[in-house]
Amino acid sequence: MAGLRDREEEAKKAQEEARQAQITSGELRRERDLLRVKSDDLERKLQTAQQERAALAKAVTEANQQIAASEKEKEQVAAALREAENNVRDLTTKLNAEQSKVAALQQDKQKLLGGTTTAQDEIARLQKRAGKLETDAARVKDLEKRLSERDRQIGTLRQEATDRHVIAAKAALLTEELEKSKQRVTALTNELAALGEEAAAAKQEGDRLQATVEEERARLKAGDAERARLEQERAAKEAEIARLTRTHEDLTNSLKAEIEKGDIKIKQVRDRLTINMVDRVLFDSGQAQVKLAGLKVLKQVSDVLKKVTDKQDRIEGHTDNVPIGVKLREKFATNWELSTARATSVVRYLIEEGGVDRTMLAAGGYADTRAVESNDTDTGKAANRRIEIVLYPKDLTDLAGTIK
Repeated sequence: MAGLRDREEEAKKAQEEARQAQITSGELRRERDLLRVKSDDLERKLQTAQQERAALAKAVTEANQQIAASEKEKEQVAAALREAENNVRDLTTKLNAEQSKVAALQQDKQKLLGGTTTAQDEIARLQKRAGKLETDAARVKDLEKRLSERDRQIGTLRQEATDRHVIAAKAALLTEELEKSKQRVTALTNELAALGEEAAAAKQEGDRLQATVEEERARLKAGDAERARLEQERAAKEAEIARLTRTHEDLTNSLKAEIEKGDIKIKQVRDRLTINMVDRVLFDSGQAQVKLAGLKVLKQVSDVLKKVTDKQDRIEGHTDNVPIGVKLREKFATNWELSTARATSVVRYLIEEGGVDRTMLAAGGYADTRAVESNDTDTGKAANRRIEIVLYPKDLTDLAGTIK
């Protein structure tokens, strides 16, 4: 019983471990599903970031190309500006000189009063030169404005390039986070598989222990059934012995006189009862027909036997070792025929006159093969010439059924 309880405890423990493994497995599955959702979201973000990075890379390339072109143009503009500034300085110097001349000429204008044609041409030339210088100055201002706008555009492009680098860094970070998530999903998947194997092993062990427990229970149940059967058989046997003892007592009381004379002996060994009757009680010498005095004895025996329903009654004929005489050989060739005929005569009386159930009876002759004493003496031979009525048990299963 202690072993059964231990197995039941082991089975319960294995079932609890399997249940805990299933709970853990469910939690890991949920965590894995969440990580997969997060991983899918990160995948989408990464794809978006990669697309943006590709677009930014393209834009950066274009911006770099524009910056390079702008730098080149800036250099050209700067060179042109430097040249223009040099020209402006030269022209300014010349203009100042010319203006000085103009001022001097203006002073002389009054003097000349309309002057000569040469002076007037010179004045016109100088005025034209001054207009050209003013145009060049305006062009220089426009170039400076364009150069400033180009510097602003270059700054904007550089800022966009910086922003693109930041986005690229974020994309790299997302890629790293996605890789870590994938590794975590893989680890959780492996752990889940391991837990699944452990749960399966625990369930298998639990099933094995449960089967062992069931086998043990079945064995104990079979043992209980066997003990119950044996107890029934024991009770049946005890009841049978008790009934046989009463039969023994009844026969002893009925045959008291014959027992006291030594003609009949009754012996009980647990569930077997033997009535030993010497042949002179029932038969005359060499005869198989029961004599009158013997019929009275058989009547007393049959009155007891017909009440006994739980025994088989075997009637046995026995002789000494003296061969059959010449006069009797025509009737009984050997002691086998004589012993069998005597047993049969007793059986016929018990059935026909004594009222004993015929299915309970059997007859057999044994000649001198089962001597109870030595045939070397007359006393021994007399003891061996006998009829034995042996009461022995029926099948124990039938007996057990009668006391349920």
